Amino acid sequence: MINLDGKRALVCGGTSGIGEAAAKAIRDCGADVVILSRSASGNNTISCDLEDLDSLTVSVNKEIENNGHFEILINNSGGPPSGPLINAKPRDFEKAFLRHVLASQTLVQLVLPGMKKANYGRIINIISTSVKEPIVGLGVSNTIRGAMASWSKTFSKELPPSITINNVLPGFTDTERLEELKQTLSKQKGISPNEVEKAWLGTVPEGRLADPSELGQVVAFLASPAASFVRGVSLPVDGGRTGSI
Repeated sequence: MINLDGKRALVCGGTSGIGEAAAKAIRDCGADVVILSRSASGNNTISCDLEDLDSLTVSVNKEIENNGHFEILINNSGGPPSGPLINAKPRDFEKAFLRHVLASQTLVQLVLPGMKKANYGRIINIISTSVKEPIVGLGVSNTIRGAMASWSKTFSKELPPSITINNVLPGFTDTERLEELKQTLSKQKGISPNEVEKAWLGTVPEGRLADPSELGQVVAFLASPAASFVRGVSLPVDGGRTGSI
């Protein structure tokens, strides 16, 4: 049984999908979880837009000052809109880079002093299998996710012992984001959403979509002491779809 008693976790995008599942899995292991999201409300939440770095800094610093440092950080945010790379505008890249890379950089800088003090830190980034195999129709996302993976690997060489950083690469997971992509591809290809999903599943040895909870359990493991020697990896959780070794 994974035990995260006494740990505090900051989970970005924790109100839906994989972020919500990760928050639940970590909470079930005993951690105190704070959700950061634009739509967050209630106790143990921070309502903030990841694209507003100044507000992000103020809000997270205030939470740390009032309630203590974080030992666990989950960087997670909705991916950029789908579409071919040739149609992407410079602003599309700027917006995505800000939301993913720059927000994650800001958050690491904010939580790192507390992790050093605790002599324990787990930074986990939810990105995409596209860092191993670019996905057709996700031009901006492929570009930004690749940047995130390189950013993370670089950090893995700089962070002190006892503080790790790793990436989880979700495959086809039953979330609102995947449903939106399915509908988009259905219209683009002139086929039914069921046909889109069938084509996807034909590439997945497990033959099904992942449940978000399955991603959440992997995140909880990486956040735990059991993963203390796992560092700088990009771990596909995709039912065997990714072809790279």
